[in-house]
Amino acid sequence: MEKCYLMTAVVLLGLTVRWTVSLNSYSGAGKPPMFGDYEAQRHWQEITINLPIKQWYFNGSDNNLQYWGLDYPPLTAYHSLLCAYVAKFINPDWIALHTSRGYESQAHKLFMRATVLIADLLIYIPAVVLYCCCLKEISTKKKIANALCILLYPGLILIDYGHFQYNSVSLGFALWGVLGVSYDWDLLGSLAFCLAINYKQMELYHSLPFFCFLLGKCFKKGLKGKGLVLLIKLACTVVASFILCWLPFLTEREQTLQVLRRLFPVDRGLFEDKVANIWCTFSVFLKIRDILPHHIQIMISFCFTFLSLLPACIKLTLHPSPKGFKFTLVSCALSFFLFSFQVHEKSILLVSLPVCLVLREIPFMSTWFLLVSTFSMLPLLLKDELLMPSVVTVMAFFIACATSFSIFEKTSEEDLQLKSFSISVRKYFPCFTFLPRIIQHLFLISVITMVLLTLMIVTLDPPQKLPDLFSVLVCFVSCLNFLFFLVYFNIIIMWDSKNGRNQKKIN
Repeated sequence: MEKCYLMTAVVLLGLTVRWTVSLNSYSGAGKPPMFGDYEAQRHWQEITINLPIKQWYFNGSDNNLQYWGLDYPPLTAYHSLLCAYVAKFINPDWIALHTSRGYESQAHKLFMRATVLIADLLIYIPAVVLYCCCLKEISTKKKIANALCILLYPGLILIDYGHFQYNSVSLGFALWGVLGVSYDWDLLGSLAFCLAINYKQMELYHSLPFFCFLLGKCFKKGLKGKGLVLLIKLACTVVASFILCWLPFLTEREQTLQVLRRLFPVDRGLFEDKVANIWCTFSVFLKIRDILPHHIQIMISFCFTFLSLLPACIKLTLHPSPKGFKFTLVSCALSFFLFSFQVHEKSILLVSLPVCLVLREIPFMSTWFLLVSTFSMLPLLLKDELLMPSVVTVMAFFIACATSFSIFEKTSEEDLQLKSFSISVRKYFPCFTFLPRIIQHLFLISVITMVLLTLMIVTLDPPQKLPDLFSVLVCFVSCLNFLFFLVYFNIIIMWDSKNGRNQKKIN
């Protein structure tokens, strides 16, 4: 009973922090003519309730795709339609065709914020609570502490409740999928992940680990027996899920192709705005987008992405385990973020979710990564006037992690999951005993750099000839951190000696 009370208190605290952040500004507030993501979500409600379903993704006199045209999968459109029906019941002016463009009021802001909170409460938060309750070999207090830290992760809160998006829906579905396949509810897990992909196409960042983990399970069961049956069931579940979600758009070939063109707009270029990935960072020194043809850029980004995630996926397929699955989710999502085509700064949330799931295993490194992930979105957050909420939520999250997991005491080779790797290196270099100290120093340098850069951005004006100097520095520093983390997580995956023993839990 005490456990239920404490978990309820944690959820209430998480909801309070979310609603407090929602009282601040949002993307594009009072900034015509395009406004921002807040207006995009409102506009999608306007389009879905006023136009026939076949016109949602097509350009027309009533649907100018240059003005926040719908570019997410069908489930997002259905969610927008559901919100639009509620909005129409409360105040039809909020979603009136054409005349509601750029609509802003306190009542409407309250409504929009409430839609995010309800979606969070229905999908993401229950998944977090269940995940933490299902953790094994730890005390009840640790489970509750784990839930507290995940629910206080500032990146997701600031983007969904500050900037304004519905990332908690797709991430929540993905987490339900992780729960399902980790505890042998493979069909339900597959269904949940299909819903995640059909809500936001960026969930493809997580698709290969899901595929490899489930395929590995089928191999272990034997493709001439139970494994083949499971594979057929999984294939049927995935196909049926996609058909149901896409059914209104499958009636005509051009309709289907138009939706796909909107979901994967390769014409937009290698990256948008200032994002902390390789291509944006490297473009400071060499303008890749201006030098290389478009199709070459696509090929290069594909090759780098594929090669960087291949070892982890092969390992997971050959040795499927829940632990390996979670770490491969991190590694693959980070590879996509760093090397893939058309990445947004907010896509780092797709890496942060699986990092939250390994917070218990590697609290020091997970906390560090989640701090860097929030910092990498600093230019966007400052643009939305969210400096104070950012500082407060980051401090609250850091204090929660530091006190709940004693992160500064968890920096040994074993705590960092680097013992197997260190032993392997010491066979050739016996003096290799300083890795934990190096990581501690790197953490200190990283945090100091992030704090100094934040202070510089807030207090100083950039040079007139370099107006984007601070934003570029944030991207550069964050990208260096992410490259380090990519190497780190791949080392854990490739040197994990426990996969064989963990396999017993699956069988």
